[in-house]
Order: sequence, then structure tokens, then C-alpha cells
Amino acid sequence: MSEKTKIIDAEKVVIRFSGDSGDGMQLAGTIFSNLSAVFGNEISTFPDYPAEIRAPQGTLGGVSGFQVHLGKNIYTPGDKCDVLVAMNPAALKTNSKYVKSNTVILFDEDSFTETDLKKADYKTLNPFEELGLKNVQLVGVPMETMVKSSLADMGMDNKAMLRSKNMFALGLICWLFNRPLEHAMDMLKNKFGKKPSVLEANIKVLTDGYNYGNNIHAGVSTYRIEKDDAQKGVYMDINGNKATAYGLIAASEKSGRPLFLGSYPITPATDILHELAKRKELGVKTVQAEDEIAGVCTAIGASFAGNLAATSTSGPGLALKSEAIGLAVMAEIPLVVIDVQRGGPSTGLPTKTEQTDLLQALYGRNGECPAVVVAASTPTDCFDMSFNACKIALEHMTPVILLTDAFIGNGSSAWRIPDISSYPEIKSPWVSEEIKDGWRPYKRNPENNVRYKAIPGMEGFMHRLGGLEKDYNTSAISTNPENHQIMTDTRQAKIDAIANDIPLLNVLGNPDSDTLVIGWGGTYGHIYSAVESLNNQNKAVAYVHFNYINPLPKNTQEILNKYPKIIVCELNNGQFASYLRSKVEGRMIHQFNRVQGQPFQVKDIEEAITKIMED
Repeated sequence: MSEKTKIIDAEKVVIRFSGDSGDGMQLAGTIFSNLSAVFGNEISTFPDYPAEIRAPQGTLGGVSGFQVHLGKNIYTPGDKCDVLVAMNPAALKTNSKYVKSNTVILFDEDSFTETDLKKADYKTLNPFEELGLKNVQLVGVPMETMVKSSLADMGMDNKAMLRSKNMFALGLICWLFNRPLEHAMDMLKNKFGKKPSVLEANIKVLTDGYNYGNNIHAGVSTYRIEKDDAQKGVYMDINGNKATAYGLIAASEKSGRPLFLGSYPITPATDILHELAKRKELGVKTVQAEDEIAGVCTAIGASFAGNLAATSTSGPGLALKSEAIGLAVMAEIPLVVIDVQRGGPSTGLPTKTEQTDLLQALYGRNGECPAVVVAASTPTDCFDMSFNACKIALEHMTPVILLTDAFIGNGSSAWRIPDISSYPEIKSPWVSEEIKDGWRPYKRNPENNVRYKAIPGMEGFMHRLGGLEKDYNTSAISTNPENHQIMTDTRQAKIDAIANDIPLLNVLGNPDSDTLVIGWGGTYGHIYSAVESLNNQNKAVAYVHFNYINPLPKNTQEILNKYPKIIVCELNNGQFASYLRSKVEGRMIHQFNRVQGQPFQVKDIEEAITKIMED
């Protein structure tokens, strides 16, 4: 390390890896994130995939990014980066908006030729000046040359050697952040253990990248990041989709019911299916159906047969599943529907994030068709909300729609593996011998309107369910107008009563302020960070975050009545704000909305709240 090198002690740092979609930036970013979690840092990650399938190499449309925020008190992946890895000019151009003063930019000099600059639509031969990147620390490294030199004696062709270029960049980043390589090597062994030659090449290039950084004579700052004083336990880096899958498994264990997932692959929800397909040793059954409708219908059949049944999808798939969800509402069958929201409408932006499926989840079915709607707020919260969705579905005999989104589904955080014994038992409303005489499929518990559950094979409880309306007393098919009113009201009352079993809202920030900020779902970290920042600036702001949307928490009206000014922030054009207006009487609600396929920027939320407070 040169004498000019300065070590910066920092509480938190943002690193963004960027390159062509074939440059392995997701892998490099994931390994560095895991490495940081091992060393006691809180982390929040944001994989930013291109929507195109392998756009032409070196073009703007093919840029793939991975951002990680690490340190203490981390709630978001960060607005702008302290370190940018740019593997080509297109990556630099696409990500220049995330660069701030004094950012360290590590770039591959070998990929900044005149031809490369033209592919990325530069007008000059000086990309940094053209992009207005001033007061930054530039570290140009001939990565392609160094990788070829590193692997020259391994008998690999040119293309195979360059696949390891991401490991050279990762080695440089590990040097920059004073990270020893042993854990990174262990992660590579887990990934490439069955390909010894690939493993050897990656480890050699990783080590050479680290050593290159250690030996270069450049006046670039290195970083020492503060560790978090975390609760003792076993931690892992987990993304929201994996946490969702684990929550389903935990609910299966707690309910004593085998888990079944019937799904059709769709971005960005497919990883839930992949993860559960690996868990046959836990009794998990998965079916990759031929389409979305088949996926949900297999789950309904599995639920009727006594399984804890779920189906996973994204917005277009939720639309296709709507009729079958209506069947589950009418038949009053437990079902968990996971919607990992993405940009729409139609195919939209498959790899980008939004919160635009809310009204579809609430109302997107024919008839009066109430279903429970809940939402996860962080990658790790996906575990708890998945578990809670299953608990509500099984105990209240209803479909539950769990809304996550591409940001928290693909993004990750450090997760303390919980003690499953601390989670509540899940008790289905089974039929019993006491009610066997005169039992009918829609015989209900009078306290909460939940019908008693029987499954095929239970002696004395033979029954049929279906999509036609049934008589309240006899459970036979009925078209009687008065009976339909009773059954419609009863199904709604059953959902409304679930408010007795969900947590009350908790006010964060400054409860004594005049302004209340509201969020829901995966925007939690960004809004919370903005509220904390404003309160630190002596701009008093309170904050409530909704995980339970239908029904709303029982104290919703009470809390909203306390604040003269209410602001709802969401990644759509105001769907939750409109819903609140329909449920909460007499309240003026302001809105801050973005529909750009990207998470919020904390700075933008701060500015919007401040403007509304001052009006």
C-alpha cells in the first residue's frame, strides 16, 4: 500500500458493481455482501437487472448492476455510491447518476477503447469529462490484461479466462475494504466445487486482484467499516424470495400440515419455486405447472386435501389467477398467494420494482370477493409475513395475498436465524366429534364466522365444495336472493374479524409531530431513513408503516385522527392513499408517488415531505 493511501473509518459505505450482463456483477456483489455480513456489518442490497435478454455486449441496454450498503444502522441500499466498479463505458454512463463527490471509480482500462465508447453512445473520447464526473478518485486497472496474465499457464482459451474478470474486480474491492479472502474463497468453493479448473482460476484471479490493489501506487482511500453490535446468534445473508420460502416451511412445521406449492415460473418470483423444490427432505411438494391458472388450481386442490397450499407469481400471473382465487373465497379454502410485484402493465418491466398491484389484490375478482391482503416490508420481514399469511389462511379458512416486490424479493439483508420455538402454533379449525351430528361444510364458529374444516377421508365428514353459492344453513346449492345477501355479508364479516388477530399500528419517528408519513410494503427502509433524517434536522415527523392492508389494523382511524397533515408515500400513482380515503373518515391525505421501476431515493422523500409540511 502506498504512503499516500488514506484509511477512512466509516459508519456506512455504498458500493455499486456494474458491467455487462455477462460480466458476473451479481455474483461479485453477492459474495462481497456475504463477506461483509460475516464480518458483522449490517447490509442491504439491490440487484438491478437489465430487462433485455443479453442485449448486445457493451451497450447501454445490457448493463447489470448490484448495489450494497454496509455498516451500522442500514435500512436501504443507499442513494449514491462511495465506490463504483465500472467494467465498461456503458456501465459508467448508466451509473454516473449514482456517483457523488469523492467517489472511488474502479474501471477496466482495457474496456475503454474507442470502439467501446462508441457502443455506449459517447460523443467524445473522454468519458469522465463528458459525464461531468469531477472530484472523484479514478482507479484505472487493465483488468483484461491482468486476468490473461494471471491465467496464462492454465491452458484456458481467451473467452474462458475473461469469465473470471469479475473476480479480479472483487479482489480489488476486498483490498479496498480490508477484507481477507478466506471467506470469499469458501463461497467460491461452494459454488464451483464440482468444477475444479473453474474454481482454481477464480481463486487465482481473486488473489491476484487483491494483491494488485495492495501493490498499486495510487492515492486512493481505503475503508475500515464499523461493525454492528448485533444480537448474538447465527446470521446469514438472505434475499426476500428465499426468506418467503423459509417462512412457508416454518408455517408447515408449526401447523403440522405438509407444504405444497403449485406455480408457474415468472420474474421476479421464480426463486421461491426454485428454493422450495430443493426441500424435499422437509416434505415439501412442488409442481411447476404449465401455466398460472394450473398453478393456483393445483394449490387449491392440495389445500382441499389437507395441505398448507401456496402459489407464487407476479402481477400478470395474479391477473390470471383471479378466477381461481374467487373459487377459494367462495369455497372458503385456505390458500396463500404470493405476488412479487414488478413494473407493469402487461409484461411491463419484468426485472424492475413497483407497488402497482395493490388494488388488483384488493378488488381484482368478480363479485363481492373479499380476501386478506398483507405486505412484507424488508427482505428479512418476508419470513415473518410469509409465516403470518399462512397462519391467517389456515386459521380463518381464507385466501391470503402476500405482496412483496422485486426490490425486497431480490434484495438481501443480514438475517438472524430465528428460534422457531418462539413462533406461535398454527391451529386449523378442524371438525370434531362434538359437531358431527348435523354437520355441514359451511357450519361456522359463531365467534368469528370461520367454517369448520374437514378433509377427504375423515369418516363421517364427507362433503363437496364448489364455486356455486350455498345455503347458509344446509350448505346445499342456493340461488335464493336473501341467502346470497347473508352469505356475502358473512364472508365479509369473517375477513373483518381478522382485525382482532393482527398487530396494532406502531408510531415511529416523533409521535408528537403534526405530520404523519405513511408507507406500506417494501418502501419501509427508504421512508424510515427519510423520517429519521428529517427528525435529526429538527423537522418533526411521525411515521406508521402498514403490513396488514385488508383488514386494516384496528387503531388505524384513531392514529390518523391525531395528525393534521398526512402524507402517503408509495411506488404507484396513489393506490394505498385512495384505499385509505375509502376506509378512514374525514381525513385529507397528501401523496408522494413514483412509478419509475426503481426504489425510492431517500433524498427525494425528504424533499417531498418538507415541501408538503411547508405548504
